[in-house]
Amino acid sequence: MLLGYARVSTDDQHLTLQHDALNQAGCDQLFDDYGSGATADRAGLRRLLAYARAGDTIVVWRLDRLSRSLKDLIDMVTVLEGKGIGLKSLHESIDTTSSSGKLIFHIFGALAEFERTLIRERTQAGLQAARARGRTGGRPKALSPDQQALAVKLYDEKQHTVAQICRMLGISKPTLYKYLAAGKGTGAASA
Repeated sequence: MLLGYARVSTDDQHLTLQHDALNQAGCDQLFDDYGSGATADRAGLRRLLAYARAGDTIVVWRLDRLSRSLKDLIDMVTVLEGKGIGLKSLHESIDTTSSSGKLIFHIFGALAEFERTLIRERTQAGLQAARARGRTGGRPKALSPDQQALAVKLYDEKQHTVAQICRMLGISKPTLYKYLAAGKGTGAASA
């Protein structure tokens, strides 16, 4: 059975073009969604996946109607493949029920994995280059080294409560305790 899936991003857009193409392709039933493809929880897609059975083929006008990213699309095809359901895109002329369609999707998957690996490698190289120049990432410290030493001193003197020290320095209790732990560690190391 051919099951059509159509989606538009906003309520003021129309599904007519997609419906015409899906009906012309011979779809027995159509499932619709109005909303962004980035949203994983789509009622029409949920109904379609619950309705589809092994041997059925889901037909879309274009692949971007089903998913916004290649990774999500590959994940969707993997789920469909596991259930014995095919996917056919009219615009891209891809049909996973054929051996050539499966090959194309495996190539897409390999390319997506290659791209993720390249991005990860470039990110690591950039971080290493920044560290070599003395720059470290992360959030800046709330207190300067002098203020950190003052926080430890005020705490050790026991003349102020933790809440008072935090108000004076404009920091939270967890931040104060972090600086106290670091101060004890550096004090022990220098002793």
